[in-house]
Amino acid sequence: MNIDGVLLNDSFSPVMRRLVESRGRAYSARFERELLSQPQHVAARWAADELGGDAEQLLKEYFALREEYVQEHPVHMLDGAAELLATLRALQVRTVCYGGLDRSHFARHLGEFAHCFDAPGYVCTNDFRPGIREITELFGLRHDQVLFIDDVARVAGTARERGTAFIGHPGESGHGYQRQLMETAGVRHIVGTLWEIDETLLRTVDAEAAAGRIWG
Repeated sequence: MNIDGVLLNDSFSPVMRRLVESRGRAYSARFERELLSQPQHVAARWAADELGGDAEQLLKEYFALREEYVQEHPVHMLDGAAELLATLRALQVRTVCYGGLDRSHFARHLGEFAHCFDAPGYVCTNDFRPGIREITELFGLRHDQVLFIDDVARVAGTARERGTAFIGHPGESGHGYQRQLMETAGVRHIVGTLWEIDETLLRTVDAEAAAGRIWG
């Protein structure tokens, strides 16, 4: 499961919108498609080409804006996240969390739930986003034996290429275009809240994956 936008509130795409609009540009699906779930240096270079300026300086500006944003909108677990983790534990499936920030982000905001995850608990994917291949290989599994739950359509596209099960959680207002992009990518299961990811849905996805119909 992705950490920001699935288990925690999204504190990244709303900041992207602020940054883009502060440069006098209209925020669009194109920006979300090119910037989300990319390594930081890749996203920064693309943004610099579009918005002007130095990529490194733009990245610093982005994280400064994020610090302001989280003062207004503190990072917190999303409604239903604890219950979803409990459901996964009850089903005895191996569970790991991943995201683009370092492990301290996981420890700070999900540390009390660390027992709900299997080793290594958290995987930083900044160097190899979106990370589907690397996380799957970390567990020694085939791509059709893994389910990813994410809020970004880019991850869905990679999951489809590899025949990996996927549940989309486009969620909050910051991801203004992710539901649309997921639908275009052919995601079958898109939820508005984590409460929708219950045992019934998980077993449905598992059966579809076993039958090779998750993207069919």
